[in-house]
Amino acid sequence: RISFSYLCPASWYFTVPTVSPFLRQRVAFLGLFFISCLLLLMLIIDFRHWSASLPRDRQYERYLARVGDLEATNTEDPNLNYGLVVDCGSSGSRIFVYFWPRHNGNPHDLLDIKQMRDRNSQPVVKKIKPGISAMADTPEHASDYLRPLLSFAAAHVPVKKHKETPLYILCTAGMRLLPERKQLAILADLVKDLPLEFDFLFSQSQAEVISGKQEGVYAWIGINFVLGRFDHEDESDAEATQELAAGRRRTVGILDMGGASLQIAYEVPTSTSVLPAKQEEAAKILLAEFNLGCDVQHTEHVYRVYVTTFLGFGGNFARQRYEDLVLNETLNKNRLLGQKTGLSPDNPFLDPCLPVGLTDVVERNSQVLHVRGRGDWVSCGAMLSPLLARSNTSQASLNGIYQSPIDFNNSEFYGFSEFFYCTEDVLRIGGRYHGPTFAKAAQDYCGMAWSVLTQRFKNGLFSSHADEHRLKYQCFKSAWMYQVLHEGFHFPYDYPNLRTAQLVYDREVQWTLGAILYKTRFLPLRDLRQEGVRQAHGSWFRLSFVYNHYLFFACILVVLLAIVLYLLRLRRIHHRQTRASAPLDLLWLEEVVPMMGVQVGP
Repeated sequence: RISFSYLCPASWYFTVPTVSPFLRQRVAFLGLFFISCLLLLMLIIDFRHWSASLPRDRQYERYLARVGDLEATNTEDPNLNYGLVVDCGSSGSRIFVYFWPRHNGNPHDLLDIKQMRDRNSQPVVKKIKPGISAMADTPEHASDYLRPLLSFAAAHVPVKKHKETPLYILCTAGMRLLPERKQLAILADLVKDLPLEFDFLFSQSQAEVISGKQEGVYAWIGINFVLGRFDHEDESDAEATQELAAGRRRTVGILDMGGASLQIAYEVPTSTSVLPAKQEEAAKILLAEFNLGCDVQHTEHVYRVYVTTFLGFGGNFARQRYEDLVLNETLNKNRLLGQKTGLSPDNPFLDPCLPVGLTDVVERNSQVLHVRGRGDWVSCGAMLSPLLARSNTSQASLNGIYQSPIDFNNSEFYGFSEFFYCTEDVLRIGGRYHGPTFAKAAQDYCGMAWSVLTQRFKNGLFSSHADEHRLKYQCFKSAWMYQVLHEGFHFPYDYPNLRTAQLVYDREVQWTLGAILYKTRFLPLRDLRQEGVRQAHGSWFRLSFVYNHYLFFACILVVLLAIVLYLLRLRRIHHRQTRASAPLDLLWLEEVVPMMGVQVGP
């Protein structure tokens, strides 16, 4: 602001103040407003980051994951990796195609492996018959035998991913029965010829005959992986309240009863009580200790699992053993007592393990035994007890085999195959198992007349999976399952943590999933190294004070405080200048007025 005085031409008066205090205040307020907006923006960004980092609802996340598992696999995604597992069983061979995204960079997490699905959202799997053991006499055709499976997989896996897609050929029961010489001949042909036709990542160590113990471990890994029991960071989940170790969820055991064999697998504590020499040796054979982590230095994924398979203890094979027992005992009793029980339909053997009124014939070579059901489930269980072949040792279970102790107060089991069929197909009580409820339902079923059961079957009152064979032998198999569970494995009759199931999260879980999880456990190291290189280049930014938003907010507050103090100082200075300029203005007026009076006079 510039002011001139024209009252006195000889001595013009003018003042040129520097900058108005009001202008300074405007600039200061503008800066304060700008910084406040910046602070508000940073608070919004920080709030979004904080809310995103909050632990989400684990059940909702699992629901979304299960929905995603049922969708078609996006083969256009370059970040997906693929893996192939061929299950060479006794009756046929199946190939499973799996995929997984890049590892998330956390060395404590496993690969997120899922089964691939085609455009119709169907699992990518193919089966051929017979089993590979049929190539025992012509091992040079083993690669020709598997060609349809690998061609099927090659058509679904993107071509550019073939060279980095691992292939595992794992042979089970059928190949175990062959002599070792024939096993090696078949495997040698696969290792020699398959790489010539397919570009998959395949070597000699990736084709093998696995033991029943390995198969059980893979099945245990697959079930626990699908159930999320390897997710150690989920400490707030209600399901994870009981843990084996700090930050580690409780795993589940598995019970699987097929037609010919029975299998059990569960985790055991790392420290066990001192055992006699024989039992200690047996425990070492039946226990498997392994690390699923990608680094041997991290022990969060070290597990110690008891696993064993009982041949001849499956539902169908147990029925054959029972019929052999009944036939031999009845014929021997007839010879000793001169009776003719079971020799004709008019004088049948009354079988407590068949529904009331059901007639059947047992044939062994030239011997024939006519039987008729009497539906006594309790007596049936008593007759099955000798087939368990238990010993007097407290640590022994079925067939006198050592069994590692189970903490029934802190354990959980899933029962598959016959455990599910016996509870669900006709009794319709599958899911959470309750011993007394199951025993009552099974006893009621056995006591029904065969004519009533067949009529109910025709009316569709049983599961769609039930057939006449299930109706016929349900009484026997339910009693056998009950004896195996409670008398063989010593499960309490009121054990509350057994769930019978056929599917887990609406999908069938194969042991091949556990196999590829174990086989690829070191692959995350590749992603972790790449992530480490990227982090090294960006470390300067993370170490800067801007990265620490709390320090940044503190600096902003200091600046705001300085601005406020500066504005207050400006205001005080302005008031002082105003009070000081008032007398000067009066003095100036007093000097100017007389001069005006002199000029106006005569």
